[in-house]
Amino acid sequence: MQTELTELVRQAVVTGLVVAAPVLIVGLVVGTVTGLVQAATGVHEAILGFVPRVVAMAATLLLTLPWMVERLVEFLRQSAGGS
Repeated sequence: MQTELTELVRQAVVTGLVVAAPVLIVGLVVGTVTGLVQAATGVHEAILGFVPRVVAMAATLLLTLPWMVERLVEFLRQSAGGS
C-alpha cells in the first residue's frame, strides 16, 4: 500500500511538471530575452518585462491546453484503474 501511494504521488508530480513545462519554459525564455533587451537598451520599465511574458505564456497555454487536458485525463484514468 505504501509503495502504491508513493508511486501515485511520483506519477502525479511528474505529470504536473510535464504539463506545466511548456508554459514555464516559454515564460523563462521570454523573460530572459526581454531582460537582455532592457539591459542592452537601458530601459528598465517593469511593464515592458511583464506584458510580453504574460502574453507569450497565455498564448502557449491556449495552444497547449488540449494536450495538457489529454495528459491529465490520461493520468486520472490510470490512477482510477480505468482503461
